[in-house]
Amino acid sequence: MKVIDMDIRLVCCISLCLGIMTPVSVLAAPAANVKTSIDRAETPDNVKEKLLLPYFFNSDSMGLNIGLGGMLSGYFQDQMTIGGTVFGGDVSRGAGLGVWNFKLPKTERFFLSTYGFLGYYPDQRAYAGAGREFIPAGTPLPGSNDSTNLQFLEADGSSNWFDIKLEYALPIGATKDKGMVEYKLENGLLISEPSGGDSWNPLESGATVVVLRQFNRYQSFEFADDELDGTIHAIELGILYDNTDFSVNPSTGSSQYFSVSHDAAWLDSDNEWTFMNLDMSKYFSFGESEYASQRILALNFWTGYSPSWELEYDDQGGRQVTNNAPYNEGATLGGFYRMRGFDQNRFHDKAAIYTSAEYRYTLKYNPIEDINWLKFLRLDWFQVVGFVEAGRVAPEYTASTLLSDLKVDYGLSLRALTAGIVIRFDIAHSDEATNGWVMVDHPF
Repeated sequence: MKVIDMDIRLVCCISLCLGIMTPVSVLAAPAANVKTSIDRAETPDNVKEKLLLPYFFNSDSMGLNIGLGGMLSGYFQDQMTIGGTVFGGDVSRGAGLGVWNFKLPKTERFFLSTYGFLGYYPDQRAYAGAGREFIPAGTPLPGSNDSTNLQFLEADGSSNWFDIKLEYALPIGATKDKGMVEYKLENGLLISEPSGGDSWNPLESGATVVVLRQFNRYQSFEFADDELDGTIHAIELGILYDNTDFSVNPSTGSSQYFSVSHDAAWLDSDNEWTFMNLDMSKYFSFGESEYASQRILALNFWTGYSPSWELEYDDQGGRQVTNNAPYNEGATLGGFYRMRGFDQNRFHDKAAIYTSAEYRYTLKYNPIEDINWLKFLRLDWFQVVGFVEAGRVAPEYTASTLLSDLKVDYGLSLRALTAGIVIRFDIAHSDEATNGWVMVDHPF
């Protein structure tokens, strides 16, 4: 099995398990989320979480790295988390710090999150290059649907980013009286009133969250005879309507997220660009069975479009992309959220379409339930998941193009609910690779 970028994925897994954002952007997920308070029947009310964890990992590209991560959750506000990590090796190094879901003083519905990471990595890979030089006629643009997985840039370099976002929970539906939704669980299953799922009516059911996010990225590639770098300073405005029964692990209902991102070429940003995206999910419950406490069919549809994306031509018919969202920010497929059988950010273009189906089978049997020295994990269940995905990117937003020559992959996933957080290990296969991903949260 080829496991791509497992060095960065390891940092990703360790950091996210500590409640920390990682050097790998997770922008495929909606920027907004339902603010929740989870009360487990197996633990006392208002349990505060803290963790300090040393770790190490070794890979061909990054060598031996040693790190330390830590988190505090529920100490200052029930829903707030503070986390940080630092690691280093012979070449690689990184440090991150963040605060999530801080409810602003004297407010009930405004939540502030801010987080950032500074990192330096060997052998960074980007399926890009059409924005810095003309690609000859007859050669596919790097990252396009017809491109090969040999069209990439790779070099040592930095990957730094900083995000700050403000979310507002609208006073309707499940958050009519307060900004947070409170869930009660027993064995990891919802026993309190669901926050949505019965009817699609934002005024009566589900939670609606508006988000304003300002995000910054800097990445460099240090080649032997040259250095390539790029910067963005962009803003995203989005709205989420989550009408599921339990936003952390939905079994019924639906969710929709729409956002617009824009970079006005402020400060040292390289391009002015705009990107729009729509993310929709639907969940069906088939109840329990002899061996399963839940059987769920989860469906997802996502599409993105960059109206600013354009092509320029030279005298020989070569093409260069201008005013485009970066390869890892816009109409992008591939990686641990969408098209998991392909490399991270493998495909990108002016437009994209994607759909996925997952069958989530939550086991009644928990092999570590009675192991006392593992009680600190608060692991409530394991879930076996089968999934299939299809999607493509295109230089135009037309059905005839987007629905032809689709890329397809499929795979299996093992997931667990621990301390109210879903952790997953996915294995996905495509015609280019078989990839393993370790991540936090369902992909949708």
